[in-house]
Amino acid sequence: MAETISFPVATPSGRRTVQVVHERLGSGDPLVLLHGIGHHLQAWDPVVGLLAAERDVISVDLPGFGRSPALPEGVSYDLQGVVSVLRALFEELGVDRPHVAGNSLGGLIALALGHEKLVQSVTALSPGGFWTEGERRYAFTVLQAMRRGALSLPPDAVTRLARTAVGRAALTSTIYARPGRRSPDAVVAETRALREAAGFEATLAAGQSVMFAHDVPDVPVTIAWGSRDRILLRRQGVRAKKVIPTARLVRLPGCGHCPMNDDPALVARVILDTSRRPGARVAQ
Repeated sequence: MAETISFPVATPSGRRTVQVVHERLGSGDPLVLLHGIGHHLQAWDPVVGLLAAERDVISVDLPGFGRSPALPEGVSYDLQGVVSVLRALFEELGVDRPHVAGNSLGGLIALALGHEKLVQSVTALSPGGFWTEGERRYAFTVLQAMRRGALSLPPDAVTRLARTAVGRAALTSTIYARPGRRSPDAVVAETRALREAAGFEATLAAGQSVMFAHDVPDVPVTIAWGSRDRILLRRQGVRAKKVIPTARLVRLPGCGHCPMNDDPALVARVILDTSRRPGARVAQ
């Protein structure tokens, strides 16, 4: 069941209250899941049950996405601002250096959390920030087109499209290699999440200057890329490996930009394997 948690975040002009919606399932070491831009925590639904067999899984609607309200004035959507929000969220939830897995924007944030030593392990699925300028412009153009499509389609048209495999492919094949596996209700919900994402424009604007150039020492890191990613091309994973030489680079055969739907068992195995690697603290 989703819960809303409110907590203070320090800013240069004083403390501001942030609200974040999250769901929690399972037991064991905490594992936080972070979705991509325009998405919501339900993006992780295909793998949550598999992960919850071993972990206390905390799926998060990032601020301004899903059911989490937009960030208050004075709190930025840039990487530093979102990391500060998640640091405060971890404290409020009572989790000390959880494992973290993120997809796309969530993968970039997960790596930044690892760089700050705020987490025990990082699994980044097609993370942003390892693009050339041309690749970034291409990815942002695709994302903006998806946003315009979600804004322009009437909700009843989305519902009708989602009832057929062809319609689900039309709505989601940019992010999924196997869109037919997504349920009609899930497609409707994530199209609505993209349409209603209050933080979309501010997050995209903040990302225009982002290039992740930091090592993530002393934290187990896996960078995984779908072989059929149509937004962030898989050669970016090779660059990520050069920036973070201790990272494990994993290919996800047949998977798109959001691989959790395309191959849940493989994605869950990659995340759990990362959290078990030497250097990751695992409760006994």
